[in-house]
Amino acid sequence: MAYVQPAEFAAKMVDAGESKILMSTKDTLIRAYMAGAILALAAAFAVTITVNTGEPLVGALLFPVGFCLLYLLGFDLLTGVFTLAPLALIAKRPGMTWGGVLRNWGLVFIGNFAGAMTTAVFMAIIFTMGFSQEPNAIGQKIGHIGEARTLGYAAAGGAGLLTVFIRAVMCNWMVSTGVVAAMMSNSVSGKIMAMWMPILVFFYMGFEHSIVNMFLFPSGIMLGGQFTWADYFIYNEIPVVLGNLVGGLTFVGAMIYSTHYKTSPKRSVANSAAPMGAPAE
Repeated sequence: MAYVQPAEFAAKMVDAGESKILMSTKDTLIRAYMAGAILALAAAFAVTITVNTGEPLVGALLFPVGFCLLYLLGFDLLTGVFTLAPLALIAKRPGMTWGGVLRNWGLVFIGNFAGAMTTAVFMAIIFTMGFSQEPNAIGQKIGHIGEARTLGYAAAGGAGLLTVFIRAVMCNWMVSTGVVAAMMSNSVSGKIMAMWMPILVFFYMGFEHSIVNMFLFPSGIMLGGQFTWADYFIYNEIPVVLGNLVGGLTFVGAMIYSTHYKTSPKRSVANSAAPMGAPAE
C-alpha cells in the first residue's frame, strides 16, 4: 500500500496548508460546503444505526465512511485546516500570512456550517414527514443529544465548559491524525484504513467535533429539543471550535512539524557513548 515515511508526509502537510491558504474563495466555499454536508449525513447515518441496533459501537464503526468520502473527494473541514494552514506560515513559505490563514478558516467555517445546515433541514423533513408529524425515534434521539450536550454542560458551570473544551481538544487530536494518516499511503485502500481508526476513536468516545455539531444541534432544535440557539453557541459550538483548534494544531500539526519536518541534528557517536554527566571527547 505504498507507505509514505513521516518526513515525506510532513512535507505534504506543509504543501497542503499552503494550497489551502492560496485557494480561491469560490473553491474554498464549495469544498467546505460539501464537506459539511457529507459529514452531517454521516452523523445522521451513525445516529440512525445506533437507534435501530441499540449499539453505539456499530454506529461509531460505520461513521468514518463520511469522513473518508469527503477526504477522497478533496473537500475541506474546519478541523483539518486548523491543523494544516498554519504550518505553511510556520515554515515561512513565501506570501503566507496570518491574514491568509484566518481568511481560510473563516471561509471554511461558513461553508461547513451552510453544508451541515442543509443536511440538517433535509433530515428534519425526513424525520417528521415534512414537519407534519412528531419526530420519529431517530429525530427524538437527536433532540435529546442536543439537550444533553448544551444544557448538561451549562448545568455544570465552569466545569462543564472545561469538559466540553477538553473533549474538543481530544476530538481534533484524533480527527487531524486521520487527516495526516491519509497522507501515509498512496493507495485509496491504504488511505481509508489509516483514516478509519482515529475517526472511530473520536466518535465512539463522544468527543466534540465542531462540524458534526453544526448538524446535530440545529437539527435538534428543529426536531423539538428543549434548548436554544444561544445554548448551542455558548455551551457547545464556541468552546468546541476553540478546543478543535488547540487539539489539531498542537497535538498533530506542531508535533509532526517539529520532529519530522524540522528534524534536529542527530547526536554524535561520541556524545551517545559518553557516560551520564561526563564530557564527550
